[in-house]
Order: sequence, then C-alpha cells, then structure tokens
Amino acid sequence: MASKVKPVPDGYHTVTPYLIVDDAENVIDFLQKAFDAELFNEMTKRPDDKVMHAALKIGNSMIMIADSSEFVKASPAMLYLYVPDADAAYQKAIKAGGTSIMEPSNQFYGDRSGGVKDPAGNSWFVGTHVEDVSAADLKKRAEEELKKRGKAA
Repeated sequence: MASKVKPVPDGYHTVTPYLIVDDAENVIDFLQKAFDAELFNEMTKRPDDKVMHAALKIGNSMIMIADSSEFVKASPAMLYLYVPDADAAYQKAIKAGGTSIMEPSNQFYGDRSGGVKDPAGNSWFVGTHVEDVSAADLKKRAEEELKKRGKAA
C-alpha cells in the first residue's frame, strides 16, 4: 500500500505562479540577484540544455519557471511581491538588470510600491504595506485616483 502524501507539497501554497519564459537561466539569475530567490530544487534540463523545470523560493513563496518550447510559448506575467522596504527592493532589482516600470510611491490602497520588468518581460511590483485602509476609504480614494487620471469611476 502506498503511503499518503500531502496534496500540496511542503514549502508550497495553494496557488503557485509558473513562469514560461525565453532564457529561463537569465531570469533565474535576475531573480536571485534582485529578490534573493533561492533555487528550491535542482533544475531539470531538456536535451537542448534549456530549463525544463525549476522552482525558486522568494520569501515564503514559490515560483516555478521553465523555458518556452514548441508546446508552451513564453507568456509574460505580472507578480506582486511584498517586501519590508519597497524602495530598497526596487533599487536592488534595477541594479540586477530590471527595467523600471514605475518608481516606488505611496498608493491610494495603502501600499508603497514600484515596479520593474525582468529580462523576459515579466512585471514585478514590489510593495510595502504602509497603511490599513477601510473599505469605505478605499472606494473614495479609488474614485479620487480615477478622477486624477481623467477617468470616470
């Protein structure tokens, strides 16, 4: 009789992003330099020496990554990473080769956040929660933000 295994493996959460990119090793290198990502297991390589599968841990979360192939095409994603200091994380990501999307600033929803693109075109927003905002205030602030941007709420 087979032993019972957990439906969600140790170290993982119910939802785990899986990035399909061109040049996965370059993206992995960026994630290690920018966000202190740790390789969770040994990379599995395809016969063409491309990454078939790798898992990285950033903070308490897992990210899976693989090179694109004839079966699965690269598809850029947007990820939001909570960090203790959004400004420092943003600067570290820029120094690691990220391209700025938005410099960190305080947002109406209570986070200070900014964003970079990695070498594969994935968007990584780094945020630090700086203020708890009630549902009523969030609605009001969102409407004000949309008015500032010239869009109706």
